Amino acid sequence: MKLNKIREILNNNGTTVNTRIWSTWPTIVEAAASTGSFDYFEFLAEYAPFSLHDLENFVRTCELYNTGSMIKVDFQNRGYIAQKAAAVGFQAILFTDHETPEQVKETIQMVSPKTPEDGGKFGYPNARWIKYHPELKQMDYAAMNRSLVKAFMIEKKEAVDNIEAICSIPGVDMVQFGPSDYCMSRGWNCAEHKEDIKDAHEKMIKTALAYGVQPRVEIASLEEAEYYKAMGVRHFCILDQMDILMAAWNGPCKDIKKMADAI
Repeated sequence: MKLNKIREILNNNGTTVNTRIWSTWPTIVEAAASTGSFDYFEFLAEYAPFSLHDLENFVRTCELYNTGSMIKVDFQNRGYIAQKAAAVGFQAILFTDHETPEQVKETIQMVSPKTPEDGGKFGYPNARWIKYHPELKQMDYAAMNRSLVKAFMIEKKEAVDNIEAICSIPGVDMVQFGPSDYCMSRGWNCAEHKEDIKDAHEKMIKTALAYGVQPRVEIASLEEAEYYKAMGVRHFCILDQMDILMAAWNGPCKDIKKMADAI
């Protein structure tokens, strides 16, 4: 049975650092993993185009470097993509756009094994995570399925309002605040409500920790990490592939273009 690295870290009250990948080119993951800076990589399936072959190759590359793997999925087709991703070896699913405890419960059921113990909807798909011949015994497979890490974006006004109920649901392992969607759901622009965003984010963090759920924060600097560490946060998502590229393109690349135009 394959070890779920992210689950093991959570079970041992450890810490994680990850970054977010837009590209399906496995070499990007391989290059990032070669630095030794990350515990797992998150593929942004909510944002980027991909094929099912791409999901397999993303996971294989993570496994090559003994790093974990997460996929961020859309709300509308979450059951299909999450089951396909888990079956090829993704260790964690980040679900988006949930608003109510009922939606969260439904999603957890979608990716939990169909056993008397679990009451889920996920069967025994013949895919790479059950191995080949001999295949995993059904109850060994169920245990592996059970180890899948379920994370949820708290990014709607309704989700923030329901944060206590959501964090009390068995199977919710991790939560992350989403400021852009949160502001949009309230009819706000982020730039005009920075203190409100901070308050909602910190409410989520404190509530999650009180209920034994791990909050993850998106950050761009060590200073931000230190701030959230002092609040009890142990899981840090640092930048993403597009952030890094845009910083270079709008920074030194633009400076050199201005210099060249002035010649």
